[in-house]
Amino acid sequence: MVARIGAVLVVTTEARSGEDDTFVALHAAGAIGWYGPVTAEIGRYVEAVLAQPALGEPVNDPRRLHAALCRATRADASVVASWAVGAVDCAAWDLRSRLAQVPVADMLAATPQRRVPLYASWLSLDVAKGIPLAAVERVNRDGWQFTKWGLRKNPATDDRRAEAGRLAAAVRAMAAALRREAAFDAVFTWDAGFTWLFLDELDSASVRWLEDPLPQCDLETYEALARNIPLALGERLPLHADSEAMLRLKLQAFTLDVVACGGLTRAVDLVAAAHMRGVPVYPHGRSFVPAVHLAAAYPDAIAAVEYRLQWEPVRQQVYAHPWLPTDGVITVPRSPGLGAMPRSC
Repeated sequence: MVARIGAVLVVTTEARSGEDDTFVALHAAGAIGWYGPVTAEIGRYVEAVLAQPALGEPVNDPRRLHAALCRATRADASVVASWAVGAVDCAAWDLRSRLAQVPVADMLAATPQRRVPLYASWLSLDVAKGIPLAAVERVNRDGWQFTKWGLRKNPATDDRRAEAGRLAAAVRAMAAALRREAAFDAVFTWDAGFTWLFLDELDSASVRWLEDPLPQCDLETYEALARNIPLALGERLPLHADSEAMLRLKLQAFTLDVVACGGLTRAVDLVAAAHMRGVPVYPHGRSFVPAVHLAAAYPDAIAAVEYRLQWEPVRQQVYAHPWLPTDGVITVPRSPGLGAMPRSC
């Protein structure tokens, strides 16, 4: 039974992600399950809203504990609530697998694969200002399944068609530099009208997918866009949202965030629903560690996990045992647990 849940500030002397410095600690059966790093705000929410409803729930029953967390947040549609439930759920999976003395992937599937393919993203580079050839060549050599690049619209521009043409030209230049298709993430900075202008300017440039162009999840607009360009959605799908309408779209990629969607318990159901509809799943990289376990357990549904080149190596510094990819692949550790124990508290 869950005895206590708390938030622990993790302090290191090395550079890290800055905003994510808190781990959730779930105490039961004389042991601790961990998940992090998350923001301090998420940690405070866990302690203020979720700790009490989780008390006494069986840690070995993932759906019962998850249901208790969902009841506690039923009226809260905030991003923080979704992340907090997901963090507690992942901490419970960590503890569950420690007690069973197997990795989380082995609890999710009888014979998980040990090597999980990754794709690399580098969203902080503004490729519309020029292609950084040295960085592109290095990334292209590193064995990733493919790459994804940021494609933010300049909010200060008045000439929207010229800006759309500039971004389309950047896509063509990146495809030429990589010598293969790439994915592009608009990072919620476009609107519907601008997206259509971009498609008018795109010509036949090679785009694996365009991710999250709109600031809100406008499913009607996305349905029309999906008929004209490969589209990726799902990163901001919250805990209590109905996923079916999104999965009915002809998506090129369902980019769910394993923690932000409500945790591994819900992510398992979402992956199954996407796979049933023939929608490939590419989990978002901010929840990298649980995403790898999920991908190892469901390789037929999950083609690759996002590895955020500019952020994940820094986040890994807070773990007791960092996860290091080799040639675009991550090997799932055989040690018990999730693999998100902090290196110091």
